[in-house]
Amino acid sequence: MPKRSLIFTSALLIFTLLSFMALYFGHFLISPAGVDKKEEIFIVKKGSGLRVVAIELSRRRLIKSKDLFMLWAILKGGTKDIKAGEYSLNQSMSPVRIFNILSIGAIKTYALTIPEGLTAKQIADLLAKKNLVNIEEFIPLVMDKTLAASFHIDGTSLEGYLFPDTYIISRDIGARQLIDLMIKRFQKIFSALIEDKELIPGGLLPVKEIVTLASIVEKEAGLAKERPIIASVFLNRLKKRMRLESDPTVIYGLKNFDGNLKKKDLRTPSPYNTYLNYGLPPGPIANPGRESLMAALNPAETDYLYFVSKNDGSHYFSTTLSEHNKAVYQYQKRRRSISGKKKK
Repeated sequence: MPKRSLIFTSALLIFTLLSFMALYFGHFLISPAGVDKKEEIFIVKKGSGLRVVAIELSRRRLIKSKDLFMLWAILKGGTKDIKAGEYSLNQSMSPVRIFNILSIGAIKTYALTIPEGLTAKQIADLLAKKNLVNIEEFIPLVMDKTLAASFHIDGTSLEGYLFPDTYIISRDIGARQLIDLMIKRFQKIFSALIEDKELIPGGLLPVKEIVTLASIVEKEAGLAKERPIIASVFLNRLKKRMRLESDPTVIYGLKNFDGNLKKKDLRTPSPYNTYLNYGLPPGPIANPGRESLMAALNPAETDYLYFVSKNDGSHYFSTTLSEHNKAVYQYQKRRRSISGKKKK
């Protein structure tokens, strides 16, 4: 065979081989390892190299070839781009898509909803149940006076400023990062509410007292429309130098509350016992939502000094003690008396 023909034949074979390899490689890149769309939680630990990730992807049958996956990563210049985190993958995803997800850090996120009116401790319990944040770090940070000061919060803790909302977070979010999110959300909402108000010295109330009042309103109110009225009751009592006599404040100050508030609890000394102490408690007793903050900022104009639950979520409001005592008898004592007779 002439030399020129041999060279041509060899080049053709090499070209064919390379073309076949390119087609095979291209087919690998766009072909999923399977058809199952069931979610596979794939965790990339910090410090994991490309080889470790590729081996694990292959072992989990999310890709067909760890070597070809690594080659693609090298060609893309992304050997160091795979980011640590928790990912949602499945077998129906192509290697190209999987690499893109890992390289841009499209980690799995969760919707965390913090209901209105929870205490910091209750928020910590909620986080523990969802296994999203290390609560052993969360509570000490919430109670860190220095951290509170860094947010310009007047108080010994962050209680009251952990804004209740729905947050989209990843599982590896740190306690400090979550707290930052909640405080910044509070600051944004609160700033919008007081945009046209003069609240610092010379205004209505200092911010700390507004949040404290809002937290009491949050715990007392059963109906949204009653929040401004309840706020007015407590403000009216403050103006008249009357004790607030709010059960939720007493409960907050109890160390081991069993769910049943007793008369002896009302006589138990505590900075939060508003049956014994005058004025607002030392700080918020819960984390109020937007509506309660708004009620504290914009209370209704009333002469009410008392209210009692009507046992349907609403309250009966009174201006005099005699009227209040009649309402207590009608909605509480008489009801218990009738209920007791029925049981017999």
